[in-house]
Amino acid sequence: MAHDVITLAHGAGGRLSRTLTEEIILPALGNALLNGLHDGVVLPAEGKIAFTTDSYVVQPHFFPGGSIGRLAVCGTVNDLAMTGARAAYLSLALILEEGLPLETLGRVVEDIRAAAEEADVRIVTGDTKVVPRGAGDGIYINTAGVGQLVEGADIAPTNVCPGMDVIVSGTLGDHAATVMAARHNLTLPSGITSDCAPLCRMAEAMLTAAPGIAVLRDPTRGGAAAALNEIAGAAGVGILLDEERIPVRPEVQGVCELLGFDPLTLANEGKLLAFVPPEDTARVLDVMHENVYGKEAVVIGETTEDAPGAVGMRTPLGGIRVVDMPAGELVPRIC
Repeated sequence: MAHDVITLAHGAGGRLSRTLTEEIILPALGNALLNGLHDGVVLPAEGKIAFTTDSYVVQPHFFPGGSIGRLAVCGTVNDLAMTGARAAYLSLALILEEGLPLETLGRVVEDIRAAAEEADVRIVTGDTKVVPRGAGDGIYINTAGVGQLVEGADIAPTNVCPGMDVIVSGTLGDHAATVMAARHNLTLPSGITSDCAPLCRMAEAMLTAAPGIAVLRDPTRGGAAAALNEIAGAAGVGILLDEERIPVRPEVQGVCELLGFDPLTLANEGKLLAFVPPEDTARVLDVMHENVYGKEAVVIGETTEDAPGAVGMRTPLGGIRVVDMPAGELVPRIC
């Protein structure tokens, strides 16, 4: 390619647009459905399907454990998984800023390819736009996803009732702490990286083992605190957590104490919450522990008849403190 940065001409629909597609995007993402380069794609479908869309504007574009490209695939695949669906197809829209190095775009597209391969999902249609220098922050990504529901899955907050166990798949706050550190050039221990990961295989295995799972939720913006409050309100139940069971890496806890954050409010991009009937809990945990992204899964609380719509946490001293819905902007642009 003659240019080494994105120009406005790359978004004009002519020769440079075609070259961008043929030399950067198709070599990484090409498949029989995408290669037609038509205005849309015809997809085979049987039974119930799920559909979702999301946009990604994270800064910096690359951070320990992930990138805006990996995030775009994992976030959309995980949103489908939380509905009880097996992700199959994604769309990919790139909004590029004039002056973006093509090498950077190539790295982002390669991360998209690798994440899509790991999640066993195909990019089947897309779009590229170029905005003037200073108007786009380098690159924004929009994805939409389609998936087929796992047989027997019935996922909805209204399915939650008192007496269910609340499971989290691993440590909380890793993604937000990593992005904050990268954005502000802070040094974290090498073991702290973003948890950005596709949870589709684990979620499908969980639903296959225990179709009675009431709801799944990935605690992204607003963290576990927001997700749990939303579910408690929708279901009309109380949620009581056990502070000593909540998994948080000591290094992330240290960052939170230094900057004044609560790990429960920090975003995650590779964790899920599950509300499970107690008779299914052991089976669900066994399945999660067999997956690389669920090895640290643990029960952190239960639903109750008391205080419907509220979330509380039992402290090590035996008291109970309220876990509120986060207010305002805590950590900007983590996805």
